[in-house]
Amino acid sequence: MRTEEQRDPDPAPAGTPPRSLAEALRTRDDTSLSTLLRIRPDLITPVPTDLTQLATRAGTRASVVRALERLDRFALQTAEALAVASDPATYDELMGLMAGDDRDPAVTAAFPHALTTLREQALVWGTDDRLRLVRTARELLAPAPQHPSPTGLGPTVAEATAGMSPGRVQEIVAACGLPTTHDAVSAVASLTALFTGRERMSALLDTAPAESLEVLSRLVWGPPYGQVTADPARHLRWLIDRALLLPTAPGTVVLPREAALHLRAGRAHRETDPVAPALETARTHRTQMVDTTAAGQAYHALATVEELLKDWHEGGPSVLRAGGLSVRDLKRTAVALDVVEPVAAFWVELAYAAGLLASDGEAEERYAATPGYDEWLELPAGERWAALASAWLAATRTAGLVGGRDAKERTLSALGPGLDRSAAPEVRHRVLALLGGLPEGSSAVPDSVIARLHWERPPRGPRTDAGDDLRGRLARWTLSEAELLGVTGRGALSAQGRALLGLPPASAQDTASEAGSGSGSSPGSGSGSGSVGTGAGRGAGAGAGAGAGTGAGAGAGAGAKLPVHRHPRPAVEPAAFLPRTRAEQAAAAAQAARILGPLLPEPLDHVLLQADLTAVAPGPLRRPLADTLGVLADVESKGGATVYRFTPGSVRRALDAGRSASDLQAFLTAHSRTPVPQPLAYLIDDVARRHGHLRIGAASAYVRCDDDAVLNEILADKRSQGLRLRRLAPTVLAAQADPAALLEGLRSMGFAPAAESAEGDVLITRAHAHRTPPRSAPEPVPDGPPVPDATLLGAAIRAVRAGDLASTTPRKADQAGLPGTGELPRTSSAETLATMQAAVMTGEAVWIGYVNAEGAASQRVIAPIRVEGGFVTAYDHTADEVRTYPLHRVTGVAELADDQQ
Repeated sequence: MRTEEQRDPDPAPAGTPPRSLAEALRTRDDTSLSTLLRIRPDLITPVPTDLTQLATRAGTRASVVRALERLDRFALQTAEALAVASDPATYDELMGLMAGDDRDPAVTAAFPHALTTLREQALVWGTDDRLRLVRTARELLAPAPQHPSPTGLGPTVAEATAGMSPGRVQEIVAACGLPTTHDAVSAVASLTALFTGRERMSALLDTAPAESLEVLSRLVWGPPYGQVTADPARHLRWLIDRALLLPTAPGTVVLPREAALHLRAGRAHRETDPVAPALETARTHRTQMVDTTAAGQAYHALATVEELLKDWHEGGPSVLRAGGLSVRDLKRTAVALDVVEPVAAFWVELAYAAGLLASDGEAEERYAATPGYDEWLELPAGERWAALASAWLAATRTAGLVGGRDAKERTLSALGPGLDRSAAPEVRHRVLALLGGLPEGSSAVPDSVIARLHWERPPRGPRTDAGDDLRGRLARWTLSEAELLGVTGRGALSAQGRALLGLPPASAQDTASEAGSGSGSSPGSGSGSGSVGTGAGRGAGAGAGAGAGTGAGAGAGAGAKLPVHRHPRPAVEPAAFLPRTRAEQAAAAAQAARILGPLLPEPLDHVLLQADLTAVAPGPLRRPLADTLGVLADVESKGGATVYRFTPGSVRRALDAGRSASDLQAFLTAHSRTPVPQPLAYLIDDVARRHGHLRIGAASAYVRCDDDAVLNEILADKRSQGLRLRRLAPTVLAAQADPAALLEGLRSMGFAPAAESAEGDVLITRAHAHRTPPRSAPEPVPDGPPVPDATLLGAAIRAVRAGDLASTTPRKADQAGLPGTGELPRTSSAETLATMQAAVMTGEAVWIGYVNAEGAASQRVIAPIRVEGGFVTAYDHTADEVRTYPLHRVTGVAELADDQQ
């Protein structure tokens, strides 16, 4: 059975109040319907056939719960107040529940916008004198013993006395000093009038014992239920006799709603939040300092990701059976990157989200770089950063959860399952947008950001400002991750971060803020649209509080008292976070790359060689130089300058890679701003002279050397006993170990052997770059249906309008059965053909029932053009185009009412 707001009665005459939600939706224009479908995209998935189906879908539990969760705190409080008001309620009654008897000015100013918001989202419908909350929302928010109302109010007098005997009701009426009545209904109405009359109720309470008033004070703000014994005390008996406490179950009493509202001075909530909490400015820095700091962090982010994937160059850690990195591998990665484990998890997840890292899919599955990593390396630095930042901004995988527990108490691992949180992209966008609304160069106090998010999307359960809920934790992680990545600098949004979000430059935004600083707008302000339904005009043009100025400038010194900023309603609405199209994201990323590029240091083509066998790179090196130097030397320290150290092992590594001593000398001479120090030249020549003097091949393994004295030295060394060597010839030793172990063993003894092939040639070993097969970046897990674009919205609204026209157009009852029932017309084939041919001659429109090839039935209004060959060609008012239908799929045809021709 359809509820009242879903029922679709005969269309009401123009100008009369709507009698259902479907009728209220019909009064909206296309712009208002588009707003509704954009805010609640689940209503358009799939596209409803008409406005009646749209209203039905808007009243389903899943859709209503989702819509309530996306309301700001004051709009939600307004809906909660309407749930405890009479049904239907008047505008003034609802205003009284929100603003109280004293009519709080802030609440009074913000109330019109909140009511308009509820109307826009189809949670409230009706005129100002008959406001109705969607029935499902009322069931969710109204008081019940199983789920108390967020307002803390209990049932009404009528609801609480529903099971009470008529005699007991008359006794209560007499105890209250009211005249007895002939029936319980009028007696309950008399009690309700007493409790809602301010003066009469005050007079009754003036006669109450002090202990009774104390009991009421404990119940007034909820929960309204209390326990009593079979023989209650005198002060409790006084309350029970006067229906100020009504029994709901043996031993349980409740404070009626009307009495509680009187004690609350008419307020439905103990505290209302009509205006969003202010963002508190922590520090203000010069813009140049913010952008420079952020650029330094961006450069560090690029270097860290490169270092991570270089460390996994030949194949990274193994993939756990359940997926993800082991705790040990994450610790090793943290040590290699010189960061703590949570930060290492962030970098690993960032590389994965950007498509630079994946599992190779082999039998012994390991993590490795993807082919996309090689393409990423060839991009300019600014574009590489934009790719990382864009992936982070859109990712639903949340690195902050690593190390925590899932619902089954299993540890969440980096790169493993269970890390997706669909709210993460929205929270990241919102936190950064809030930072973008502060004065240029200003950072925000984290707790004030979380308080703002809690107002925009109140957390479920008990009210908390501690930031322990998911959105609060996501906000804290966003602030720290944005700093690591270089989206912010010193806590303030950078220029490249602003471009990445698609926000205007700070200077332009400040100009706009100054232009509107005296307009009286605030986070709760709104213009109120007259197109969202009848009765919305009372909220038109009403502001929601006075807005403060923009506050301190960028030159505030340390220790100065920083102001609290109350900004106008932000450009990025919290309840209408709209994901951008791929083209918009790409354009924003390109703009961010252009802004960041000049701020990053230019790669250098030289180093400074020093006499202590080190080389200093005073900045980032060009890729060929960095790659070659990484083989020839070991990184000793990082920072503003990187220090490389040359060792016998590192030089031997370069020789193993096929370089000769002369090649290495020429390389250093070409890329050093200082002469090659003599100790370094001697080191290269010494290692090269001994390199390959010993040759190791496969016998099981053997060692050969032209100098038998060297082999005698090896046999005499106690460290060679584990290799189990024996002499086969004066210049050849055989070993029980494999060639790799023999090679490593002799190198550990201080020799410089070289491996050789079966032909006796020296094997050149180069680092093997292990890559996965082509992999795409992980797709974010959406938070509900995607937001439709303008093209889809326009097409959907046209289809819904046309379908509604077909379903509401009056028919002739003698041919189509009962009009307005929604049933398909039923006529014989001969009648269908005759009616169609008559309509072609007269040019009139008819109503048909149609079943498509999939068996889906629909009703349409068509204007037949021709009938031939078993088909009818007609202009379909439902689809707004000319179509051809097979006659055998038409269930029946009916003429429209004369006034619709």
